[in-house]
Amino acid sequence: MSSRESIMARIREALAPSGPPPKLPDQETVNAALPSVKPDIASMREEFINQSNQLRTEVRVCSDFSEASGALREIAVEGGWGRVALHRGPSVSRLSDAFSCPVMWTDKDYEKSELEKCDAGVTECDALVASTGSILITSRSCGGRALSVLPPHHVVVADAGKLIPDLSTAFVNLKKTYGADMPGFISFITGPSRTGDIERILVLGAHGPRRLTVLLIEDSL
Repeated sequence: MSSRESIMARIREALAPSGPPPKLPDQETVNAALPSVKPDIASMREEFINQSNQLRTEVRVCSDFSEASGALREIAVEGGWGRVALHRGPSVSRLSDAFSCPVMWTDKDYEKSELEKCDAGVTECDALVASTGSILITSRSCGGRALSVLPPHHVVVADAGKLIPDLSTAFVNLKKTYGADMPGFISFITGPSRTGDIERILVLGAHGPRRLTVLLIEDSL
């Protein structure tokens, strides 16, 4: 047997299943380990904000798009944004006039190196999960794979209708929305990027945005 064949044989042996796959917990068991949230807007909003506070996710509740535009303008000035990246989602597009700095759109071809130079990325989402404070995004709801990851500040624009009680509802909604045509990128964002690998010291922004803000718009009409 040649050296190459020997190496390939070892790789196949290493990849071969060593036993039955682990049994995953059923959804009732998963939900029992998380806070129980009533499916009304007020309860879901309260729990989402509570969980977000623990995760260092900033949530700004806005009564309408006018207030959201003002909040976004304040955040941009506070952060000293010199350039912001957006995608042409219906809610984000309505807020694009809030910026006095240059805007980069990511819906068509663009250079990833230019996106990395942006101070913030503003996206929409598929859902806000109350019981975990997670934000469900897909490549179709948030302007591709990179917009929510590369800029150091990720801002999510969502109306109150995006609030859902738990993770099981999130997966049900994904199936209802996309069916067999699932997006190639699906992610649950639970707080800003962080790591505690080095001497258990929490460091934000290790593998993605170090700041995460949600603009929750109560009246999206």
